[in-house]
Amino acid sequence: MTEAAEAIEELTGTQKAAILMLALEQDAATLLLQQMSERTVEEITRELASTGGVQPSVRDQILREFYDLAVAHSWAREGGLEYARSLLFQSLPAGDAERILQQISQQVRKTPFAFLQKAESTNLLTFIQDEHPQTIALIVSHLAFHKASEILSGLPGPKQIEVVKRVANMEQTNPEVIGEVEKGLEARLANMLNQSFEKIGGVETVAEMLNLVDRTTEKGIMEGLESEDPDLVEEIRRLMFVFEDILLVDDKGIQAVLKEIDNDELALSLKTASEELRDKIFKNMSERAATLIAEDMEFMGPVRVADVEAGQQRIVDIVRRLEDAGEIIIAGRGGDKDLIV
Repeated sequence: MTEAAEAIEELTGTQKAAILMLALEQDAATLLLQQMSERTVEEITRELASTGGVQPSVRDQILREFYDLAVAHSWAREGGLEYARSLLFQSLPAGDAERILQQISQQVRKTPFAFLQKAESTNLLTFIQDEHPQTIALIVSHLAFHKASEILSGLPGPKQIEVVKRVANMEQTNPEVIGEVEKGLEARLANMLNQSFEKIGGVETVAEMLNLVDRTTEKGIMEGLESEDPDLVEEIRRLMFVFEDILLVDDKGIQAVLKEIDNDELALSLKTASEELRDKIFKNMSERAATLIAEDMEFMGPVRVADVEAGQQRIVDIVRRLEDAGEIIIAGRGGDKDLIV
């Protein structure tokens, strides 16, 4: 084993990803990061900050590994795992081929309800609206959020609430149960398009769905849940709109929100905000006020993350209250079609 290979063996996946980001051009690295979850981006960014010099041989080996994985993944998706295995063992040493095959095998396994990905939401709704709420919850938990929200909006009010409750409480489901439901549905929808998608339930799934439905549907579901499970409603609300989503509020709305926030709390809340969000907020303040906030942030010193998050949550609560009162509009919240342009 070469020195570079030995060094790579000791690296974690996050460390390899950080080195890959350093090796790529900035535009290419940015495109890759955009495909990752926020948590993964944070982990890689943290690793980047602590990464020192990287030996060229190690860098080249990681680039090669990334390339091999990408190509093998493409083979597996187009021709199946056996096809990928055949080509890998023809083009790479046996040890490398086996290692790459193990890495991609989990990624390309058939996703439950994959055949529904390209089905039109209206057609899909027709087929599943009479199913038991638990069955519908299982199905929408494996759909893209935008498609799941369309299905949710088309269900009768009482069934909407039943489905949301089941999605929120869903954790692990027996694969055999999923397989039986999938098999029965696939037989009925044999003429529909097929491909894959992935997502499983939980409160986060509900929040993403409700972010996309119209406000009337959202309010009906939340009010229906409120009497049965107020804690669940509060949890969903906190996930539906986060601090960075203030970027979706128009300038007039930002100005309305700022009237209800004192400068100390705003300075604290902006400590971890993106530059884009800071710029948007500063743009809606007087130059003097923006300068004072920036100076407060600079000289504030270390602060507890919990304090920053608490300040941000208070501002989020103000935004949601103003939205509920119809005083501000949040872009993309399902109510845009009600606007007169």
